[in-house]
Amino acid sequence: MTAMRAVLAAIALLVSAVFAAHAGDAARLDIIGFSRDGGIFAFEEYGIQDGSGFPYANRFYISTQDDSFLPGTPVRIMLDRDGATVDEARKEARLKGEAAAHVTDDELRAHAGETVAFNPVTELSADPFRIVVNPRPVFPAIDAPAEFRLSEIPLAPPASCKDLGEMKGFRLVEIDPAPNGTTRLLHEDKSVPASRACPLGYRIGAVQISHDVEGRPAGAVLIAVRSVGFEGPNHRWLAVTKR
Repeated sequence: MTAMRAVLAAIALLVSAVFAAHAGDAARLDIIGFSRDGGIFAFEEYGIQDGSGFPYANRFYISTQDDSFLPGTPVRIMLDRDGATVDEARKEARLKGEAAAHVTDDELRAHAGETVAFNPVTELSADPFRIVVNPRPVFPAIDAPAEFRLSEIPLAPPASCKDLGEMKGFRLVEIDPAPNGTTRLLHEDKSVPASRACPLGYRIGAVQISHDVEGRPAGAVLIAVRSVGFEGPNHRWLAVTKR
């Protein structure tokens, strides 16, 4: 019986190793924060690329006025040399990002605000398409709830994604909870950006809200993108910002 248990344990380890060797990578998310005036939002995704095994770090700096990337960003770093580490990739991305965006991590983190919701890609019970939050940790709440809804949109794939399945864009709206409130469109894809690497689906992952010195809010909805990977589906991040 002891010998049989040893054999079964060895088989289980072998099976788990095989599955681990053929899994896509899920980028880790670092919400860096907002600039002092709330005009810039920044976040980073990083990890080890499936297939190559190279470390990478991507930084995104977004103007909250019009939800556009700052000039010279995003910053994407992948270190394709033996022995390179994720920490090295992140350091290089930070230096290049601060130089391009003209804002330091210290300022951004000092005004990060609050992560008022967070659902990692491993969360199986959360609704991937709807989230309702109290905009700041004050109880009883002094703000109306903020509700965001995401829907996926089948779109024609980029040329590089043909024959890889149905590609999708997304639509994100904010719901006004007032009795006669209106729905505010925050983002709607008309085509699939090539930078998303053949997206298969989306889910709401986090909501970050900060208030400037005058109490005006700036927000960002972080969305996890499931895309075609080399060894399995990958997960990357994007953000939709608002003032």
